[in-house]
Amino acid sequence: MSSYSSSKMWALAAMDPFSQLILVIAVASFLFFQWLFHRASPWVSTRVSPGFLRLAEKQKVEWNSRTVSTLHALVVGLFCLYILLFDDAVNEDPVWGDPTLVKINVGMTTGYLISDLLLIFYYWKAIGDKYFVLHHLAALYAYYYVLGQGMLPYFANFRLLAEFSTPCVNQRWFFEVLGYPKSSRPNIANGMAMAVVFFLVRIAIMPLYYSRMWAVYGTDAFYRVPLGGRAAWIISSVCLDVMNVMWMHKIARGCYKVMRSGRRHKVETQENGKTD
Repeated sequence: MSSYSSSKMWALAAMDPFSQLILVIAVASFLFFQWLFHRASPWVSTRVSPGFLRLAEKQKVEWNSRTVSTLHALVVGLFCLYILLFDDAVNEDPVWGDPTLVKINVGMTTGYLISDLLLIFYYWKAIGDKYFVLHHLAALYAYYYVLGQGMLPYFANFRLLAEFSTPCVNQRWFFEVLGYPKSSRPNIANGMAMAVVFFLVRIAIMPLYYSRMWAVYGTDAFYRVPLGGRAAWIISSVCLDVMNVMWMHKIARGCYKVMRSGRRHKVETQENGKTD
């Protein structure tokens, strides 16, 4: 056996059982989301939505990518909410609390992010986006400190609440590619739900998030976090929330336009009915 192979086996053996479990979860997550993209999504979509078959190949690629994204968001978001409500260890010590459940959740997200990165690069002409590449790489860098060193579990988990807004964003794209008018009831309902959920999980929670950050700033627990971890935590949080505010403004404007369009269409329909 070569020295390289021996060193890899020794490194794996040196990992504690829980770290090995997280590695297995991340790999299983990667394989599951690959299977979902290549097999499950096309099979289900052709049976649930006949319009899927009429899409161009590039649109089918993005459709399957968004299907995977939606499922990941629901699973991780619900697990995140459970941790936030019932994991006392993480809530009591947001920097160094027992990260067991958070690691499991982040492990699943890590597998998804690596899977999605691979798909983005492979299908670049269909779904390539420099912003998503940077987003995924930044998230993986931040997750290293959670998975590798068990720090900042509360804040890492709190950030995953944002996933709850993903299904509505994806559904808007589904309606658009299937040809639903912007003034249609499904589109208006989804737009309003998207605006409300986006506000709740990305904007309204900011005071709580930063109040917890301020509460630990300057403490011994804070200074035990290495400089790279603090940078990944604070700088990325501020940058992400600046973008969230910008996106919220665009979503609110779009929602307002759609609602006005829907009202105008309703009034015109009523007037035409009176004329007839």
